[in-house]
Amino acid sequence: MELSYMEIREQICDVCHKMWQKGWVAANDGNVSALLPDGTFLATPTGISKSFITPEKIVRIDREGKILEAQEGYRPSSEIKMHLRCYEEREDVGAVLHAHPPVATGYAVANKPLDEYSMIETVLTLGSVPVTPYGTPSTYEVPEAIAPYIQEHDAVLLQNHGALTVGSDVITAYYRMETLELFAQISLNAHLLGGAQEISKENIDRLISMREGYGVTGRHPGYKKYS
Repeated sequence: MELSYMEIREQICDVCHKMWQKGWVAANDGNVSALLPDGTFLATPTGISKSFITPEKIVRIDREGKILEAQEGYRPSSEIKMHLRCYEEREDVGAVLHAHPPVATGYAVANKPLDEYSMIETVLTLGSVPVTPYGTPSTYEVPEAIAPYIQEHDAVLLQNHGALTVGSDVITAYYRMETLELFAQISLNAHLLGGAQEISKENIDRLISMREGYGVTGRHPGYKKYS
């Protein structure tokens, strides 16, 4: 069932509040966007905590980032360039979420990809999560850095910055960020305990083949690592 513009605005607000409650963002960090049926986008405004977002504060923009609808004084984040590049690269993307979940961002700061196939749920839903090259926020360096990776990954770590997830809708993009942060926590714990035990290639292949049956959307790089 297609959601109304107001329902999508409310979803974005709900996700923003959850991001703040979980400690994935501080101050004015993070941003969320969603593709609308008419080809325009809703995006969170710059300069406001995600805990204070309300539906009327969300702005509507076109594919160039031009404001089409916004309350006076509100404009999209300068990082909207990163979001728009995701939509440009992937026709199946309907929402983009950027945050700084602490453990996953720790991996991004350490320049360590989350590429172990050690947890069933992550193998099934995300596959490996790479670290994209460094890019200065608010510039076109970040969109250029993520473009090659977003073709095959629904979640990426942004070097020295944070994390980015995409999905067919706002909730799917949010779930992927939630899965990413939990996997980062579990992976860190496993390494503190002496190292993660990876799943066999045969079982990885079986898990990936189950994606369609579970209705998992998006891209998965899983086979490449073991080819």
